Amino acid sequence: MTALKEVSEVESAALARRASAAAHLRWPRGEIPAAEPVPRTVASASAFFLSESVKGLDVGAHFLDRLSAEQKTQVHAAGRTLSVSQGGMVFSQGEAHDGVFIIRDGQVRVYYTAPSGREITLAYWTPGHFIGGPEISGGGVHMWSGVAIEDCTITVLPSAALQKLLIGMPAFALALIDGLIAKGKCYSSMAQMLGTRSVIERLAQYLLNLSELHGVPDGDAVIINRKVTHDQIAAMVGSTRQWVTMMLKRFQTKRIIAIDGSVIRIKRIDLLEQILFKD
Repeated sequence: MTALKEVSEVESAALARRASAAAHLRWPRGEIPAAEPVPRTVASASAFFLSESVKGLDVGAHFLDRLSAEQKTQVHAAGRTLSVSQGGMVFSQGEAHDGVFIIRDGQVRVYYTAPSGREITLAYWTPGHFIGGPEISGGGVHMWSGVAIEDCTITVLPSAALQKLLIGMPAFALALIDGLIAKGKCYSSMAQMLGTRSVIERLAQYLLNLSELHGVPDGDAVIINRKVTHDQIAAMVGSTRQWVTMMLKRFQTKRIIAIDGSVIRIKRIDLLEQILFKD
């Protein structure tokens, strides 16, 4: 079996016209349900963004590790605790910027919304990461939005408190530089993937990364133990929900993936890799 090739514009248009009549992948409203009986893996707490590998995805979660326990307590005490329920906004694109947010519990999706309404996801950030950049000292507006994927506990460090910590605690200044380096690598990874990988390659890489972070072996297959929607996949790989639906259907036809009830399995990891390394 040869690797899948990029769908041409003509073919995409033709497939799009048939998409509504095609059989759905038994995912109501575009959802890929998680396999409930399968235990979650330790890696499920990792941050997740568009990258050519899962290595280094969670480096930014450790930016405060150079601080002592007492210093970490001082950092959190300098801010205020914010509780955000699942689905609530942590910050919104275009709002005035005044500091950063350190995730203590929960998960936050950070994304950009275009004037057309299309979204692209920067990352899913987990405990230990700070979000709300690139500004760190206030001024300007938020360039991204952040929404709680699950109930979150967050330390909000206003600009004034942040500046006092930077001046009075050199170790924190160095720690923040570590965090900014991790963020810079995330932005670079996203730009590289969008600029050098075709959309089908990005989809293949996304599924491979999911299999490494949330995969549970099941014979020769890998069960993806994470609930995602077609919209979420599209926002991550920089495409549309309609295209994602078409390609996942094609992946099933090619026996790369299989849907068994509420479980999605990757049956042919080698064919996903073949898409990425076809040359």
